[in-house]
Amino acid sequence: MVLVSFLTFTLFICGCGSKRELNELAIVLAMGIDKVEEGYEVSLQVVNPNEVSSKQGGSGRAPVVTYYAKGKSIFEAIRRSTTITPRKPYFAHIQILILGEELAKEGISESLDFFLRDNELRSDFFVIVSDETTAREVLGIFTPLEKIPANKLFSSLEVSGKSWAPSTSVHVHDLVNELSTKEKNSILPNISILGDAALGMNQSNVEKIEPPAKLKYTGLAVIKQDKLAGILTEDESKGYNYLKNNVKSTVAVISCPEEGELAMEISSVKTKLKGKVKNGFPSIDVKIRVEQNVGEVNCSIDLTKKKTRDYINNKTTEQIKKNIEETLVTFQNDYQIDVLGFGEAIRRADHKAWNKMKEEWVELFPNVEVNVSVDVKTTGTGTKVNSILHEEKE
Repeated sequence: MVLVSFLTFTLFICGCGSKRELNELAIVLAMGIDKVEEGYEVSLQVVNPNEVSSKQGGSGRAPVVTYYAKGKSIFEAIRRSTTITPRKPYFAHIQILILGEELAKEGISESLDFFLRDNELRSDFFVIVSDETTAREVLGIFTPLEKIPANKLFSSLEVSGKSWAPSTSVHVHDLVNELSTKEKNSILPNISILGDAALGMNQSNVEKIEPPAKLKYTGLAVIKQDKLAGILTEDESKGYNYLKNNVKSTVAVISCPEEGELAMEISSVKTKLKGKVKNGFPSIDVKIRVEQNVGEVNCSIDLTKKKTRDYINNKTTEQIKKNIEETLVTFQNDYQIDVLGFGEAIRRADHKAWNKMKEEWVELFPNVEVNVSVDVKTTGTGTKVNSILHEEKE
């Protein structure tokens, strides 16, 4: 990416007391951490500025180089990487931190300490967990469209978070805040390698119409007491984001009255959680207001009629409620952790009552009554109200 190289270059030519030349540094855009016998293995994806900024055909070299090093601590592994890299790693432009699956299962807090102490690091990069693979393998996959795999990982997470509800992004500073609590619970995006990882590590992966390997965000990872406890399904991930007011836009596919389907574009979602305590028992009221547009019609239906729009609104309401109910069962019964903000809602509503129950919240949470109200309105039907294709069939 030319912009990355330009911005990076600009940073160093501007006068400052700690000025360092660009040709003295290895700009790290993504980092992976895996648990190994020796302690930790770090993977540093370093940009090759000449290849990325070249307007020519390039020299044939990869736009990035990934270096690997092991150590008893992450700091030691990073310093050991200088025996391999021709330049000192520079972390000010890191975009993505990948935590390997085995590391996440053993606990992630210790691996984050380095990122709180290094004064080169910003705290606005994303943290993700690799699913059934290592962080090293994820960072080794060549990605089409984006020359730099770190840019693909960053951009896909941002884009899917804005247009596909099961995705969300988590900055390292938010993760650290959540893991600083006594419960140490959190939610992180989950990345998988689809296809043949070995072939994906060859540059030919980007030379084919159908790449042998792709990187895909698949649901959300549940961190319970600092450790990876499981992966949410797509529907559970969507329900989580509805409850957390994270949904910006998504698609809901609903059935038509007789046969066929409608695809609805969810264009606006506003979720409000309200806690209350009655006779010593806490409960949560969830109110969700949704606006949607008709995105695709694959059936014979008259969208000009009010009863049709009411039907569509009701079907979308049912689907959203179903997603949320599945999510509530998963968190209250299976994982028994409050990553939904229910405790905070109770604290805001009744501080005195919360002080009495907060020490027992882990035991109380699975039995908290949750009342969900969803109000859906259809605001647009597109440039053509009814389907031309189905009119012709009739």
